[in-house]
Amino acid sequence: QVQLVESGGGLVQAGGSLRLGCVASGRSFGTYAMGWFRQTPGKEREFVAAITRSGSGTDYADSVKGRFTISRANAKNTVYLQMNSLKPEDTAVYYCAVNNYLTRRRDQYDYWGQGTQVTVSS
Repeated sequence: QVQLVESGGGLVQAGGSLRLGCVASGRSFGTYAMGWFRQTPGKEREFVAAITRSGSGTDYADSVKGRFTISRANAKNTVYLQMNSLKPEDTAVYYCAVNNYLTRRRDQYDYWGQGTQVTVSS
């Protein structure tokens, strides 16, 4: 019903920046809240950031607050995650997900993208 495709991952030095994007298929993108999660081997998928359907409200995990910024462009069916001051512990596969309301709970999201790898060196 809803297809999500992440992009923008890559290799970056500690202290550097990356901008992730997630494009949703179909119309009615503005009816969904969006979230970003990340996962590393041997660890549970964890909440990173979320944004309301209008884009007026945001929520961030404490570990990324002040460094990451989530935003959306509903006319382009796209949500972004600007990642600044990256640390090695930010290394993970990053996933975007769709829900009809803002939440940190991964089990409440309805659709998921395939993920994009972010690697932060030294």
